[in-house]
Amino acid sequence: MTRVALRPAINQAVETLRVAGVHSPQADAEYLAAHLLGVDRTRLALTPLVAPELIEEYRALVERRAQRIPLQHLTGTAAIGQIELAVGPGVFVPRPETELLFAWALAQLEALPHDHPPVVVDLCTGSGALALAIAQARPDADVHAIEIDPTALQWARRNADLRIAEGDTPITLYADDVTDSNLLTELNGEVDLVVANPPYIPEGAELDPEVAEHDPHLALFGGPDGLDVIRRMIPTITRLLRRGGSCAIEHDDTNGSDLAALLAEHGDFTDIVEHPDLAGKPRFVAATRN
Repeated sequence: MTRVALRPAINQAVETLRVAGVHSPQADAEYLAAHLLGVDRTRLALTPLVAPELIEEYRALVERRAQRIPLQHLTGTAAIGQIELAVGPGVFVPRPETELLFAWALAQLEALPHDHPPVVVDLCTGSGALALAIAQARPDADVHAIEIDPTALQWARRNADLRIAEGDTPITLYADDVTDSNLLTELNGEVDLVVANPPYIPEGAELDPEVAEHDPHLALFGGPDGLDVIRRMIPTITRLLRRGGSCAIEHDDTNGSDLAALLAEHGDFTDIVEHPDLAGKPRFVAATRN
C-alpha cells in the first residue's frame, strides 16, 4: 500500500491555520493529526507515514478549523484534570485556565479531615467539567452540579454517564437556577466547597469567532459588567457553605477586584484572595465563609 509523509501535511496545516488567525496553529495542527491517528500528540513522530486517504481527511479537518470552528468541536472532546469530556455545539467548552481553579479546589479538599466525606457544589456546571473532575479525583466526595441550560445539561448527563462507566463516583445533576433561593435548601450550611464558572463576560466584549459563534451565549454573558449572575449567586453560595467552607468563582479578567469587593461587601466572607492565571491575568476569586 502506498504511504505518504505526514509531516509536510502538518507543516502546511500550520501555515493555513496561521493565515486564518488561529491563535495556536502549531498545536492545533498537531492535535488534529493526532486525533485522526488515535494517538497522543507527543507520539506523532512515531507515525511518519500514513495512507493518502488520511491526508485528505486531515486537510478537510484543517479547513474546518481554519473556519474558526473550535478545535474541541472537531475532536469532540475537552480535557480537565485526569478526564476527557464530550463537548460540541450547545455547550461551553472548558478552558485550560479552569485547571487552576480545579487544582485549588483539590487543595482545599485535601486540607479537610480525612475521615470527612466532602460535600461539593458546582454552580453553572455546563459540560459537568469541574464536578466530574472533582468526583474522579475525590471518589469520597458527594458532588452536586447545577445547570439551567437544557442543552448543556444534556452534555453534562452524557459526560456523567461516561464517567460512571469508567468507575467514577456518580454526581447529582440538577436542572435549576443558581440564583434561586430555594436551590438545594437541604444542603444549607453543610457544603464544604462551592466552585463556579458562571457567565461572566461583559456585554459588548469583542470575542474570537470560536467563542462568539459557537459557545452558547447563555454561558458567556453576565450583563453590562459581567457580574450580574455572580451578584445574584453570592447569596446562594453563602447559604450553602458551612462556616469555614470555601468557594471559588471564575471571572472575566477585567472584574476580579470588583468580584473580591462584592464578597467583602457581603460581610460573610474572609480570606478573600484574587488568583491569576498562567498569563498573570486575574482568573478566579476564592473566599472562606466566616
